[in-house]
Amino acid sequence: MPEAELPEVAAIARDLIRFDTTNHGGGRAAGEREAAEYVGAYLETLGLQPEFYEPLPRRTNVMARVPGRNRDKPALVLHGHLDVVPAIADDWSVDPFAGVVKDGMLWGRGAVDMKDMDAMILTSVADLLRAGEQPERDLVLAFFADEENGGVEGSALVVRDRPDWFEGATEAISEVGGYSIPIGDRHAYLLQVGEKALIWIRLVARGRAAHGSKLHDENAVTRLAEAVAALGRTAWPVTLTDTSREMSERLAELTGQSAGDPDAVAAATGAASGFLRSTLRTTTNPTGLVAGYKHNVIPDRAEALIDVRALPGTEDATLADIRRIVGDGVEVEIVHQDIGLEVPFSGDLVDAMVAALGRHDPGAPVVPYLMGGGTDNKALAALGIAGYGFAPLRLPSDLDFTGMFHGVDERVPIDALVFGQAVLTDLLRTY
Repeated sequence: MPEAELPEVAAIARDLIRFDTTNHGGGRAAGEREAAEYVGAYLETLGLQPEFYEPLPRRTNVMARVPGRNRDKPALVLHGHLDVVPAIADDWSVDPFAGVVKDGMLWGRGAVDMKDMDAMILTSVADLLRAGEQPERDLVLAFFADEENGGVEGSALVVRDRPDWFEGATEAISEVGGYSIPIGDRHAYLLQVGEKALIWIRLVARGRAAHGSKLHDENAVTRLAEAVAALGRTAWPVTLTDTSREMSERLAELTGQSAGDPDAVAAATGAASGFLRSTLRTTTNPTGLVAGYKHNVIPDRAEALIDVRALPGTEDATLADIRRIVGDGVEVEIVHQDIGLEVPFSGDLVDAMVAALGRHDPGAPVVPYLMGGGTDNKALAALGIAGYGFAPLRLPSDLDFTGMFHGVDERVPIDALVFGQAVLTDLLRTY
């Protein structure tokens, strides 16, 4: 498809991908300023008045409020983040920041996480306003910095310093839900109604520094390696929350598996199974190692980074288990910790999202799920706002969509973006 013929939603997603908003975490980020300014300029073309908040240099957040027909109804927040995780260009088949269009897809870092949803939010609001319509209720459009670092320099600061942006809002919609997964020869949609707690920890092992040739029984690297292996190989048990229990029961009906074996049920969803199996249990994945400064020197300190995702309500117990697994000789430092969430798969908003999907894909079932990762819904929860994941995409059955998150050659079908824009527009018009 020639770029000049791209649907607007794809063109905006492409433009956003071309802003390198890489976030390495820990305050090391390219910054979201230019992307936020682009979003603000687009909002202005719709007659809206964007507000910017940049609590730290280049970590820019932008918001606009769209007045609804019924100002007595609580406002709805639609939010996205503008930062992306790093991409190593040599690993990709395309330039990850070029916004390449090929094979009917938009390629690039952020195509799935989550500049696609940012574009769908913008264009669905544009659909209404350009037609001279108003949404049913006030909409708060928010685009945050730093989500890929847990939101500590983005949504957390916005909620702390600019809670007025969200005045009157009780519910929110964001990423990682509303997409289709293959179920045999049919498909279903996953609606995200929960998130596991994020706990980033650092393991620290200490020993005695010495010459690399010595017989040495207090080697910090050895001690750390044993702890990392023990934790990384821990088989955390399946533990169902209300959400994952309902997910397993509904998927069992669709797949013909036994609801008594949630792992087998999740495995029957094809490429999505890796995503869904992780929602059934705590996970502790080693993601980084730091030790040593010369080949022939045994260091006295070694460190490892572990990405812990705990089921809601199990955070303290999980940390206690981790300390037991790594042993007394290894310190466990908490680098960042947030909360787990679950909201009901019921109510007017859920009914409206399910109905909107049904009008555009009749007969496709919608299943709730607890996401293994996290979103900026956690920050909004501090304001009493219930957050859902609903970035609707109808996807081909052979596309490993969940594998695109933080993966190589991230891409999204253009017709899926058009579908998502239409579903969101429908939702905003009726809810």
